[in-house]
Amino acid sequence: MFVERLLRSRFLRFALVGGAGFVVNEAALAAALRLGHLDKYSGWLCAFLVAVTFTWWGNRTLTFRDIAARKGLLGEWAAFLVANSLGAVANFGVYSALVTFAAKPFGDPFVAVAAGTLVGLMFNFAASQRFVFRDQSTKPR
Repeated sequence: MFVERLLRSRFLRFALVGGAGFVVNEAALAAALRLGHLDKYSGWLCAFLVAVTFTWWGNRTLTFRDIAARKGLLGEWAAFLVANSLGAVANFGVYSALVTFAAKPFGDPFVAVAAGTLVGLMFNFAASQRFVFRDQSTKPR
């Protein structure tokens, strides 16, 4: 019963898709750097695009399946890309601030990346729910 209630949680499903997206991102980055011989910045961008596409598809089919677009997939993907790009900026901002200004343990890069990831997760969930996957009846006309 508890597990069923958890699985009904949009936030939990979003977090699970995001966790899988993290693995996809790491694999895509490794492929871009090692197989594609891209520099670390081009590799990051390539991996981000692969991961954001993966998480968009996962979220539209799992997290927000009841309100995902039935048509206009490209527009929905683009909105998700923008929403998650802003989340990536928030994530990086938290990480940078902590490693630059915070004392240990919060200034430790591994703690800072965890904090940045949590902020990004919450930001991306809110932005995705508000701007990307909305009930059609709540969209402005």
